[in-house]
Amino acid sequence: MYATKTLAAESRRDPLVIRTGAVPEAGSPAQTGKLTSNTLTMNDGAVIYYKDWGSGPAVVFSHGYPLSSDFWENQMLFLSQHGYRVIAHDRRGFGRSSQPGQGYDYDTFADDLTALVEALDLRDATFVGHSMGGGEVARYVGRHGEDRVAKLALVAAVPPLMLKTTANPGGIPIEVFDGMRAAVQADRAQFFIDVSLPYFNHNRPGAQISQGVRDSFWRQCMATGMLAVYYGLGAFSETDFTEDLKKINVPTLIVHGSDDQIVPIDAAGKAAAKIVKMADLLIYEGGSHGLPVDHKDRLNDDLLAFLKS
Repeated sequence: MYATKTLAAESRRDPLVIRTGAVPEAGSPAQTGKLTSNTLTMNDGAVIYYKDWGSGPAVVFSHGYPLSSDFWENQMLFLSQHGYRVIAHDRRGFGRSSQPGQGYDYDTFADDLTALVEALDLRDATFVGHSMGGGEVARYVGRHGEDRVAKLALVAAVPPLMLKTTANPGGIPIEVFDGMRAAVQADRAQFFIDVSLPYFNHNRPGAQISQGVRDSFWRQCMATGMLAVYYGLGAFSETDFTEDLKKINVPTLIVHGSDDQIVPIDAAGKAAAKIVKMADLLIYEGGSHGLPVDHKDRLNDDLLAFLKS
């Protein structure tokens, strides 16, 4: 059933870290579970926390690494005030969702998202993914199709592939991600304090540093479980979403900062825009990786215009 594409980097660490970009057939059955007002329990016992605000056309948000649905709070508030129903979940192992011992791969992430979308019976929805969440949205389409999808938006997203390989020479070397894994194991609390600077370009000359933004970022990072933090690194960095992007046949907005230090634009936003058939690329000059926060007003306006178009 799976046509698996092996990347150049061979598995030489824990086998739970993803090494391949699986391209399953669209329409694979999602796991289903018990739904409450803010959680969905999956068949494997994982409990997915979600928010569901407002009424109107549905907009579904997928957050980045290693954060939670809180990172989308500015967009969710804004769009709920403009006539949209906004839904965002904490990925398994992240935020307020439970921390199972398995399932930190994009097929499972996409299945969890599908289960939530089906449980809430969302139709003609716009799916918005930031960073790692952009891969989740892409894999959702690649694995489960577009029956419930009206539009997509990828914001500072990781697709098509972050890892440097023979076929992707502009990617980031595996040694960088190995260093991140080592830093997580050594002192993840300090690691996330350090990462908050380049994440929002606070390390650039003349940057206006917000300690509140850094603290909120750190809080979300530390609320995520160790398994999701560790194995999520392999998932978002080494999964190839090229075939998923080729299956997108709906209007797609791609937003990326020109000075994104976490997911550089050339191998991500610009590359994705060349693959997705109906893509519109917006480049925020000087923009960081944390666009939903430090460019929230512009992103809110651009998302609203895209939804109305």
